[in-house]
Amino acid sequence: MILSGKKAIVFGGTSGIGLATSEALAAGGANVIAVSRNPDKAGEVPAGITLSKCDVLDREGLAKLFEAHNGFDILVSAATGGGRAIGPFLDMDLDGYQASFDKLWGYTNVVRLGTQHMSETGTIVLVSGAPARKCKTGQIALSSVGGAVEAFVRGLAPEIAPRRINVMSPGSIDTPMFPGKGDERTALYQKMTAGNLIPRAGTAKEAAKGIMFLIENDFVTGTTVDVDGGWVLS
Repeated sequence: MILSGKKAIVFGGTSGIGLATSEALAAGGANVIAVSRNPDKAGEVPAGITLSKCDVLDREGLAKLFEAHNGFDILVSAATGGGRAIGPFLDMDLDGYQASFDKLWGYTNVVRLGTQHMSETGTIVLVSGAPARKCKTGQIALSSVGGAVEAFVRGLAPEIAPRRINVMSPGSIDTPMFPGKGDERTALYQKMTAGNLIPRAGTAKEAAKGIMFLIENDFVTGTTVDVDGGWVLS
């Protein structure tokens, strides 16, 4: 896919991996609509990016947004949808576990309502996470949701062809989603990545490059690309 002149919609596009993806698309010549619940947090954005406000769980709002941009070419969702439950399953609040699946429901809303407004050569990328295939202690909710996202994409790819759909699966990525500052933040990432083959956190730009590969390579669909520092092998 040649990006110049294409129109892209990026959910979660005003922070972290989503913002890095929006910037990469704009740098390649695409016209980007970066969408989030709080677009103001993006601050000043480069030329080629337009900010828009919408919640991925708001189907009526999504329908209006997609209708307004009918004929777009690229759809990316890095939106979490809501909170994420962490900790041992037998101690976990089940409402919290269930709420973790808002990420999946957000993705299904975006894909279901957006695909009908895409060009026939359009492409979709969703973001899962390394726990989908290697679940570490306390990550059962993340693993369950990520696994569901990847199964969703494999099942849907044949149905929406010739449009393409893929997944980028990140490991520990240094984004505003993670808490802490300074030495506390450094120590957190060191602990999280100590066992990785590449023992550091990835950057949002490194994760976005995985998304860009899936967008630009027209011979890839229904698959998952890992950008995880060797998480699944460690």
